[in-house]
Amino acid sequence: MARVVLVGVKPAMVPDLLREITPHLAADSIVVSVAAGVTLQTFAEVLGADARVIRSMPNTPSTVRKGVTGLAAGAAVSDDDLALVRSLFETVGAVVEVPESQIDALSTISGSGPAYVYLLIEEFTKAAVGMGFAAADARLMVEQTFIGATALLDASGEDPAELRRRVTSPKGTTERAVAVLQDAHLDRTFGDAAAAALARAKELAAGG
Repeated sequence: MARVVLVGVKPAMVPDLLREITPHLAADSIVVSVAAGVTLQTFAEVLGADARVIRSMPNTPSTVRKGVTGLAAGAAVSDDDLALVRSLFETVGAVVEVPESQIDALSTISGSGPAYVYLLIEEFTKAAVGMGFAAADARLMVEQTFIGATALLDASGEDPAELRRRVTSPKGTTERAVAVLQDAHLDRTFGDAAAAALARAKELAAGG
């Protein structure tokens, strides 16, 4: 039997699957869940309190090895167990270890986050088309701008606020545009969006 067992079925199917595989698990097996909303307690109820269980929350950029995965370890998981699973997910991106109480909040940021970025790209592309650019050119400019900006952020190691300041010349065009965006209260908008996602995650966990 494999040392690390990934459970990736739909959440409602998890208990039945666990009952099916329990007789076949080795004593040192580590069960890693990628089923959203299924608590460590649910696993413990079927596998036993001594089972080594870790909840994981990878995001879609993991498919191109640029992902973020959150890990929340159960009480029976050792440091070596966690290190092994961490190394597994590090092959597809970065890993953040959190208490289980934060795994849903992590999902609203890194799990749902790619959708927020795609929405920004969609709307920015519409703005470019509105300025007279052909759809293909607008898409190329906007998508490559996002790709290039994040690549520069990654390569430079600088704080994003510092990179923004370098692009924003005093009394220039970028400063005027950034002022409009700031007047739109993006800080509050993103906070509200994350809170809405977290509220929905709690509803789903409660069966709603």
